[in-house]
Order: sequence, then C-alpha cells, then structure tokens
Amino acid sequence: MERIIKVFFAILLLFGISTPVFANGEEMSLSTLITAQNVHYENCYKVFNTDHVTLFYLTIAAINANRFTIDEIQSKSGYVLFTAVNKQFLAMVSNVNTNQAMLRITPADNNYYFQPGIVLNIFKYIEINEKKKAEYINLN
Repeated sequence: MERIIKVFFAILLLFGISTPVFANGEEMSLSTLITAQNVHYENCYKVFNTDHVTLFYLTIAAINANRFTIDEIQSKSGYVLFTAVNKQFLAMVSNVNTNQAMLRITPADNNYYFQPGIVLNIFKYIEINEKKKAEYINLN
C-alpha cells in the first residue's frame, strides 16, 4: 500500500499539480471545488470564441463527459436541463455575435448553494475542446 501511495505522488509531481482559477483571478483548491457553497452568478456564465451551434454541442459533450445525467435537450432554444449531484441545472447557450456565444449554467431551483466544480469543469472541458474544432472540419 505504501508503495502505491509513493508511486501516486511521483506521478502527480511528474505531471504537475495545478489548481483551477476563478474568473476574478483567485485560485481554488480541490476541496473548495467539491464542497457545496454559495456561488456567485458571475461565475455561472462565460463567453466563448465560437458560434452558438458549436457551443451547444460542446456543452452536451461536456455534460456527458462529466457523467451528469441529461434530462432534457431543446436544440431550437439552445438549452440543456441536466442533473448533477442530485440537483438540476439549466445550461443555456445564446448568441453574442457571429464569432462568440455565451454559456450560462444556473441551478433550476434558483438556489446557488452547490459545488462550483460542476460549472467550472464544464467550462474547462469546452475551453480545451473548442480549439479542436478546426481539426474535425478539415477531414481531407
């Protein structure tokens, strides 16, 4: 058991441990991300440099990748209702301009006491995968 723990820490040191950063610049630890707390509305939306259709599909992929349960999808109005940690959330995609779209993830019951990692993990997934969009388009 001790050997497994040493190997685990060695792997963490090799790949580096990074802490997520909130929109206002303050760093958050892992325990802060998974502990329920009051989350500010400003941390529940983000503008991405992609069109709204791509952002909608990336949002569905991010929800699926985080193993949250998708309850309802409405592609025409651009929303996804999903359940994470026994709480329902509404992900709304809206158009900002031709090159930008905004994703807003809010709790369905308007109670902003939840784990901030739910929203931040979805945003992080989208940030990582929106850059890969060009690779999938050029399939020649």
